[in-house]
Amino acid sequence: MKQLAPIFSAIILLLLVHGDEGSSSTAVGDPGMKRDGLRVAFEAWNFCNEVGFEAPHMGSPRAADCFDISSKRNKSIRKYQSNITSGYSLVHKVSDSDNKLGIGQRKSGVISEAALQNPDLYAVEKEVYLGSLCQVSDKPNPWSFWMVMLKNGNYDTNSGLCPENGRKIPPFNQPGKFPCFGTGCMNQPVLNHGKTELLGDGHTMRGWFNGTYELEADLGNGFDGISYYEVVWEKRIGVGGWVFKHKLKTSPKYPWLMLYLRADATKGFSGGYHYDSRGMLKTLPESPNFKVRLTLDIKQGGGPKSQFYLLDIGSCWKNNGKPCDGDVTTDVTRYSEMIINPETARWCNPKALRNCPSYHTFRNGTRVHRTDDRSFPYEAYHVYCAPGNGEHLELPVGPCDPFSNPQGQEILQLLPHPVWGEYGYPTRMGDGWVGDPRTWELDVGGLSSRLYFYQDPGTTPARRIWTSVDVGTEIYKDDEAIAEWHLSDFDVLLT
Repeated sequence: MKQLAPIFSAIILLLLVHGDEGSSSTAVGDPGMKRDGLRVAFEAWNFCNEVGFEAPHMGSPRAADCFDISSKRNKSIRKYQSNITSGYSLVHKVSDSDNKLGIGQRKSGVISEAALQNPDLYAVEKEVYLGSLCQVSDKPNPWSFWMVMLKNGNYDTNSGLCPENGRKIPPFNQPGKFPCFGTGCMNQPVLNHGKTELLGDGHTMRGWFNGTYELEADLGNGFDGISYYEVVWEKRIGVGGWVFKHKLKTSPKYPWLMLYLRADATKGFSGGYHYDSRGMLKTLPESPNFKVRLTLDIKQGGGPKSQFYLLDIGSCWKNNGKPCDGDVTTDVTRYSEMIINPETARWCNPKALRNCPSYHTFRNGTRVHRTDDRSFPYEAYHVYCAPGNGEHLELPVGPCDPFSNPQGQEILQLLPHPVWGEYGYPTRMGDGWVGDPRTWELDVGGLSSRLYFYQDPGTTPARRIWTSVDVGTEIYKDDEAIAEWHLSDFDVLLT
């Protein structure tokens, strides 16, 4: 028995570090971000979730940092012990030349002739290729990577780049509604990549993406007057999990920026896509049967216009309840977002019903109409906007922006309120904000099954299958705003 004791101790240590993977009910490939061999990728979008134009010398705005751990001790259980300080190396899966691929560059069997000079199609095929390099075999499906998503909210209406509710439209002049300093305002950013490496202690791993939208800026001179984004990931081998440290700064030229860390579908559409993507969700969570666990530590909030999402879930189904099929004229992206910035205004109220969903359904199943000012929890909602192609919308209603997705969209933005407490969500403005780091376990499936989403009368209710789950902020039209946050322990649990 004395001889067996070290073996039992080693097995217990393995389970503590990696979990009992055989009985796991996680939907993600890297539950809790605890896997030593990291898989993380980067994508940048313009206002309508496309590329439009690549930044000079940057290639297509898709990149990946994926590696496994190699050790001379890899046949010994001692590799999981924290007192080993040497002998490890990182075996990277993606080369610098892979990450620099861009329009005009051929890659046999990867980039089609149709995509060769089309920045939008090139990014699609490059992401699929990077996903194949990073792919990890698993059950029930293989998976590829966590996704860092960066989006520029500038829109040049004279560019002709964005469709309206999925329909191609000619350039038009609409000054003032959307930020744009003139021709070129929808550009892609500079992307710098610090490939993950072992630090001097032989045990700590760190890597990063960063950059700016001001293409001529010198980041060595500081960030005054320019935009900036950064994501740094760090972990000790065999200990704990990855911590992703985010920063986002806007500027007068780029006042509307978004930065998220996403768990996306491993195949098919993710939230906001109309093409094949790659991600972390080896099983797609479906309402009401899933929860999300994460630890969030917000260092700086990003100012009063930072719509910081404790959680944002995205999916796609048609107004008749059928799944999306790539027809952008009838597909509709659906989003539900919990904003935890305490400075966020409550636009939904009895005097502004157009900003409220038609119904609220309580946890016990009781449903109240938005005109019931005694029972409807107006303060639980920031704003609701309806799909622009909905044919039977209840008036009054505010339509969603018709240009910022490849297809129409429907958005329901929530605020901390007691009605969400039964699902584990924040109940008071300020919960989980700056100076109040928390580990959350959110009954996202239960809540999302009761939220109002538009559907044509008499049609079969859509299956609410969510193809992206993400955390981060959208700083909406604010110069020189700075947000900073740390995210760890991210997991999607099937219940």
